[in-house]
Amino acid sequence: MTDNMNQYRIVENLTENQVSDLMDLYKNEFWCDKRRREDVVRMLATTDVIIGLVDEGDKLIAFTRVITDFVYRATVFDVIVHPTHRKIGLGVKLMDAIVNHPKLQAVETLGLHCLPKMIPFYERWGFTDVADMKFMKRKNS
Repeated sequence: MTDNMNQYRIVENLTENQVSDLMDLYKNEFWCDKRRREDVVRMLATTDVIIGLVDEGDKLIAFTRVITDFVYRATVFDVIVHPTHRKIGLGVKLMDAIVNHPKLQAVETLGLHCLPKMIPFYERWGFTDVADMKFMKRKNS
């Protein structure tokens, strides 16, 4: 692990260049590779909490976001780390920033959706598999 964790800084708003970096992050993942910049810009404008990790050159290396009512529910979305920067603790740094975020401390339930292989990663922050609930969705055409 040659990367020093101190070289990464948390940002809560993205610059235009960092939005471009985010688009590059999204292009690497099957679940978000079709996202369009104009939609992502709209999404960012209505996201309640943004956590980005930038390197010393202000390049966005990792990202996550939260949608919340700040009382009862908050949902974590888009936990993503650049492929060349994985396995050095940046995902942990993102999640620590979310679960310890001052604006989220009073929220009753913090949730997220993840692939089954990621369950052990999220369990370290107290997330549990909700077997008695079923995630449902309706897609607008």
